[in-house]
Amino acid sequence: FKQKTAYEIMPSLVGSEMCIRDRITMEMYGLATAGICWPEFKDAQMWVDYAVEKMVPEITNQVYPDGVQKELTSSYHWVALYNFECFYHLTEHARNSKLRPLPLAFEQGLERMWNYLAYSMRPDGYGPLNNDSDRVYYRELVLQAAETFNRPDWIYIASNGKQGKKPSGQPSIVFPWAGQVIMRSGWDKNAHWAFFDAGPWGMGHQHNDKLHLSVAAYGRDLLVDSGRFSYRWGPFRKYFLGSASHNVILINGHGQNPGLAITDQPLEDNFVIAPDFDYARGIFEKGFDSIDEQVIHIRAVMYIRGKFWVVVDRIITPKPVDIQTLWHWHPDCTVIIEGNSVASVDEDKGNLRIIPVSQLLWTVNIIKGQIKPTIQGWYSDKYNHKRPSPTAVYSTQIDKTATFAWLLIPAQGNVPYPKAEITAEDEKSVQLHIEVPSEKPIDVTLPLKEGKPMLVIGSL
Repeated sequence: FKQKTAYEIMPSLVGSEMCIRDRITMEMYGLATAGICWPEFKDAQMWVDYAVEKMVPEITNQVYPDGVQKELTSSYHWVALYNFECFYHLTEHARNSKLRPLPLAFEQGLERMWNYLAYSMRPDGYGPLNNDSDRVYYRELVLQAAETFNRPDWIYIASNGKQGKKPSGQPSIVFPWAGQVIMRSGWDKNAHWAFFDAGPWGMGHQHNDKLHLSVAAYGRDLLVDSGRFSYRWGPFRKYFLGSASHNVILINGHGQNPGLAITDQPLEDNFVIAPDFDYARGIFEKGFDSIDEQVIHIRAVMYIRGKFWVVVDRIITPKPVDIQTLWHWHPDCTVIIEGNSVASVDEDKGNLRIIPVSQLLWTVNIIKGQIKPTIQGWYSDKYNHKRPSPTAVYSTQIDKTATFAWLLIPAQGNVPYPKAEITAEDEKSVQLHIEVPSEKPIDVTLPLKEGKPMLVIGSL
C-alpha cells in the first residue's frame, strides 16, 4: 500500500479526475474497514488515520455547496453518497478509542447530498434520469435517511404528503451550483414534475445535453432523457451520449460540443421560484459539432404552477442553418401528430400536448426505433437495456437569428388545444398570449437575458 492512493500511483491509468475521486472514496472506505475490523494488525491505526485524512476533504472536493455531486449524474451521486455514508457509519460505530469523531462538516455534507435526492425525486419515487444514470428508485432510501437526520420534510416528500411535515415555501427548488431546477405543482402522486438542466457539463459521465427538459405528470413519465444504455463504445453509445437522445436542438443535424466541466460560481440569477410560476434560463455557447461558425442556443422555461410549461428558444446564428427541435417521449406513450402539435393520447392516463408557437414553418415527424440513416427514437432506463420510444422531430430552416416558443400542456386523459401567439419580442425578452379553453387568458414575459419574468392571468 505504501500510503498511496490510485490518484497518486497511476493517474494516467485511472482516467478522468472524477473517476479518480470515485476510486479514492472506495479505497479509503475499504482501508478504514480493514483497520477498524482487524485492529490486531500493527499498521491498523495508521490505515484508519490515513483513510480519515483523505476521506474528509473529499465530500467538499466532490460535492457542490448545494449538495449535488460534481458529476451531475443522479446515479453516481448515489454511488458517492453511499461510500461517504458507509464510511461515516463505520467510524461512528468503531470501538477504537483512538479514532476521533469525524468533523461536523462531514455530517452536514451528507445531509446536503440526501437533500438533493429527496427534493429532486419524482412523485413516483424515482430520481432524475440524467447523464450516465439509470432510473433508480430512491423512496425507501430517502425515508430511512429522514429518520437518521430528523427531516420530516423528506418524509412528506417521499410519502406524497401522507406523513411528515410539508416543506415550507413553494414545491419547486433550484440547485444553483448544479444549474438544475425541479419544477412541481405539489407533492402528491399525480403532481406535475419537470427537470431542467442549465448548468455545467459535469466532472464525469457527461452527456451533451445542456438545456434538456424532462416532464412527468399524473403518475407517469412523458418527456424523457433517453438514458445511458451501455459503456461499450459504438454507434448506440455515441447516440445515448449525444444531443440527439435529449430534448435539445440540433444544428444542421449536429449536436452540442462538450461544455464547461465544473463551475466556480452558482447560477442564482438564472432562476425564479414564485407562488404562481417558476422560471429558468440557460445558454449553450460552446458550439456545435462540425459547425465552424459559433451558433448559440438560449432557452427560457416558465412553469405556470398547476397548468403548463412555456419554453422559448432563441438560436443566434450568423448564417442560414437547419434546426431540429427534439422531444423524446417515454416508450409507454402513444404519440400522434394533430395539426402542428404532437400529443400523447392514452386513455385515462397522464398525457401531454406540445404546440409550436412562432411564424416558422415546421415539418414534424415521429421517429421510433430507427437505426438508419441515423440512430433515433430509443430509450434506456437501466444499464444494457434499450427499447424503441417515440421522438417528435420538428425541423425547419432559419436564415438568421430566430426566436420561437413551445407550449407543453399536461392533462389526465384528453389534452386541450389552446391558442397561443408571440405578441412581442426583442433580444431581451419574449411575450406570449395564451388562451386555454374554458380558462382565463394568460400573458407571460420570459427574459432571454437579465430581466424580470412576468405572469398575468386574466385581462391586462
